[in-house]
Amino acid sequence: MFTAIENALYPVVCDLNAYLSNYVLVFLLIAVGLWYSIRTRFVQVRCFGEGMRRVFGNLTLRGEKHASGMSSFQALATAIAAQVGTGNIVGASGAILTGGPGAIFWMWVIAFFGMATIYAEATLALTTRQVDKDGTIHGGPVYYITTAFKGGFGKFLAGFFAVAIILALGFMGCMVQSNSIGSTFETAFGVPAWIVGIALVVLCGVIFLGGVRRLAAVAEKIVPVMAAIFLAGALVVLVVRIRYIPATFGMIFKYAFQPQAILGGGFGYALKTALSQGAKRGLFSNEAGMGSTPHAHAQAHVKSPHDQGVVAMIGVFMDTFVVLTLNALVIISTLYTPDGPLANGYTGGVTGILGKSNLAQTAFGTVFGSRFGAIFVAVCLFFFAFSTVLSWNLFGKINVIYLFGRENAKRSTAVYTVIAMINSVYISGHNIFRGLPKEAVVGNLFRSAISIPLSIVLGKGLLVCFVWLGIADPVGALQNCAAIVSKCSSDIVAAVIEGFADRNMYLRMRTLEYDSKFSQIFKNFFTGNRQ
Repeated sequence: MFTAIENALYPVVCDLNAYLSNYVLVFLLIAVGLWYSIRTRFVQVRCFGEGMRRVFGNLTLRGEKHASGMSSFQALATAIAAQVGTGNIVGASGAILTGGPGAIFWMWVIAFFGMATIYAEATLALTTRQVDKDGTIHGGPVYYITTAFKGGFGKFLAGFFAVAIILALGFMGCMVQSNSIGSTFETAFGVPAWIVGIALVVLCGVIFLGGVRRLAAVAEKIVPVMAAIFLAGALVVLVVRIRYIPATFGMIFKYAFQPQAILGGGFGYALKTALSQGAKRGLFSNEAGMGSTPHAHAQAHVKSPHDQGVVAMIGVFMDTFVVLTLNALVIISTLYTPDGPLANGYTGGVTGILGKSNLAQTAFGTVFGSRFGAIFVAVCLFFFAFSTVLSWNLFGKINVIYLFGRENAKRSTAVYTVIAMINSVYISGHNIFRGLPKEAVVGNLFRSAISIPLSIVLGKGLLVCFVWLGIADPVGALQNCAAIVSKCSSDIVAAVIEGFADRNMYLRMRTLEYDSKFSQIFKNFFTGNRQ
């Protein structure tokens, strides 16, 4: 039955996703970016120099400390930490494989207009943010949505966005980033993914418990370092392959407008593929228009929203025009050149060897050697994905607080974080002894990061119930239930993880059992051996 339902729904979901991503998303990204560009008189051009001066004029790894919120650079670093993730390496690789080198050109187009979009997002976040009596800052899309749309409709839109961003970033997004870290480290260093998972859980937990100030302090240090490491490695490769650089740029522009030459098929289909891949991967890379990074920019201490708006633009520029472009140039100049395995496109036997997960490692390996190339990409991907997990969880937490109130958010988060961390390690160890599939063991190591928002949601629901029932000390009662709440949320997440890991095996077993029973029934019926 479940297989039949899945077979019926899967094509519908795929068609809907393809329509939204290939047509609606592309149109909205370009249209909104163009509209903001016109309304701001192309602020991404007029104020680009101002933004660069504000970012690099007073660059430091020890930003000014504030009682709450962040400095302008800390907010930018936190935003870049969210922007520069697996999308810059794995996502760009997938875009090039599927849409050809020309997909990079369309990423540039999306990023150019996205700089105006992120300017608007950052300025709106600062204009509409709210500050508590203790100085705690709350800001993000939910606040400028409710400012723009009054009444129930605005609350509905804000609530829908909050739930969507919690699920997209705090749950599924962190799972993608964590999986990338585990798989690349296992490939490069031979370290089991579950060990990497334990280390990641502990590191994230220590930083989360320190609140916004600790996360900002980590972000402002890790972002410049990770950028410097990747830029240095990429520049070394490009220097070695410098004779292919003109041809590399030539392929980007040529296959942006003649994609069928590398992708095959008709012109219309090839152009749609290249454009949609550039748009989708561009959005996932720079996040301009996605509503994530405004949460970080809202925390900035600046004189005017414009000041942080121009700083936010530089985040998109650094993400797409620097980091992502360098990665693309490395891939194209090593793999798509006449001496590369993809000179004739992603066809033939090469499809069984290269994929988006190992494309960058192979590209860097052509200069560094396969072993060191894999290690270099693994280290870079760790920094990229780890910083993204930190920022995305902050964004998820901000929206959880918006949905369920601001009281005692820090204490509840601390309790749930510790319990969830311990429980995830315990469950994964238990899974090993039970002999569960590897996917379940690895997935449970990262379940703490995605069970925390759910714990907060359940906790806030209980708090509302305690208040409604008239309990004298509802907060104290909630704290007494912290272990139960955390265990319930963790088990819910585990049910999904283990269910996906085991479903095929169980479905096969049940199918075989039913086939056997039905065969026996028919055999008895037709042979007259009725029981």
